[in-house]
Amino acid sequence: LADKLETLVGMFGIGNLPTGDKDPFALRRHALGVVRMLIEQAPDLELPWLLHNAGDPFGDKIHRDRSADVTALTDFICDRLAGSLREQGYSAQEIDAVLALRPARLADVSKRLAAVRAFAALPEAPALTAANKRIGNILKKSEGVGESVNAGLLKEPAEKALFDAMQATVPGADAQFEAGDFTASLQALAALREPVDAFFDGVMVNADEPALKANRLALLQQLHRAMNRVADLSRLA
Repeated sequence: LADKLETLVGMFGIGNLPTGDKDPFALRRHALGVVRMLIEQAPDLELPWLLHNAGDPFGDKIHRDRSADVTALTDFICDRLAGSLREQGYSAQEIDAVLALRPARLADVSKRLAAVRAFAALPEAPALTAANKRIGNILKKSEGVGESVNAGLLKEPAEKALFDAMQATVPGADAQFEAGDFTASLQALAALREPVDAFFDGVMVNADEPALKANRLALLQQLHRAMNRVADLSRLA
């Protein structure tokens, strides 16, 4: 594993990347080897940590912008993983949803995929994935959105109901996520379907009053974070 990481980090660090069909140093094969070892033999090792530390022995002989190299190399390794997962029968949507988050532990990917597949089979899934995509688009257009919700500023019944539903649901879903039960974590969020639908039917997010708007955006930010811990559910919409 160390040998393959050193080769990959060193080559990416001097800009010696595969192009098209040309891969004279077999970097794609090295990347696939890293994927297999992290999944099958070293499940507790985290890819970002490994890539950052693998560059230390090179000193200033490779690019100084190591974070950019790590990002590019992470994408490269995830592309190899995606190809392997397609061969195993997972759909492009399922793979895209999981790998969009760039999970640190590659050994968790199969459990995340299983959770996504189980979630997609729920009757609540289409509405929640569509809402998740809508929330993502709203947040992209808003700057400086926080996650601190002032319950006293919740005026409409639908936003109060969504806040209460999240208070009842999200802590349990987060606990299940931390315990590694990704399927239970996602399925717990199915209970939010009705309050989420009601929120968009009855609440104007972009309220004229700045404080109300900021509070509603913070509520959506909390919801977005909770819904996208296992996978980027908007990729399923």
